[in-house]
Amino acid sequence: MSELLPQNYPAFLQSLKERIRQAQVRAALSVNRELVLLYWQIGREILNRQEQEGWGAKVIDRLAQDLRQAFPQMKGFSPRNLKYMRAFAQAYPEEAFVQQAAAQIPWFHNCLILDRLKDPAEHEWYIRACIQHGWSRAILEAQIETGLYRRQGAALTNFARPPVRARPAGAQRPLQLRLPIAAR
Repeated sequence: MSELLPQNYPAFLQSLKERIRQAQVRAALSVNRELVLLYWQIGREILNRQEQEGWGAKVIDRLAQDLRQAFPQMKGFSPRNLKYMRAFAQAYPEEAFVQQAAAQIPWFHNCLILDRLKDPAEHEWYIRACIQHGWSRAILEAQIETGLYRRQGAALTNFARPPVRARPAGAQRPLQLRLPIAAR
């Protein structure tokens, strides 16, 4: 059967497979962005209602029940997740930041960051590191547990001003050592 196929068929097939995989990844990332943005919007609405109308935990429980009934095929509308949505909107009040950064990583990465970290600067640093390095949730958790943010910051800010060092005769510039951040 292979003699019936054109000579360049395997390369053509491989090219199509790669384009299909890339389209699948782009579609999944787009769905994730929309879902995270939706969760932020729901969280913002819950925050607003709590502030303006005094909503309590019972209303969130009922909202979860009603949303799950209306959308039985969807996951993510548990009372616990609605509370994460609220915390997410509270932690990131600016929609632009959510669109540009937080929505670029999976929802449960955001939940992990909210659970483990209190400092907004650390939130943003880990979000941007996830985007840059494509960390899985397990890698993100390990980086948080080992205090990568603090270690990086300490390594970068040991001195108020870098010490002045004389260069040996004939040296063009000092040796720069770059250590990679563990990825994936």
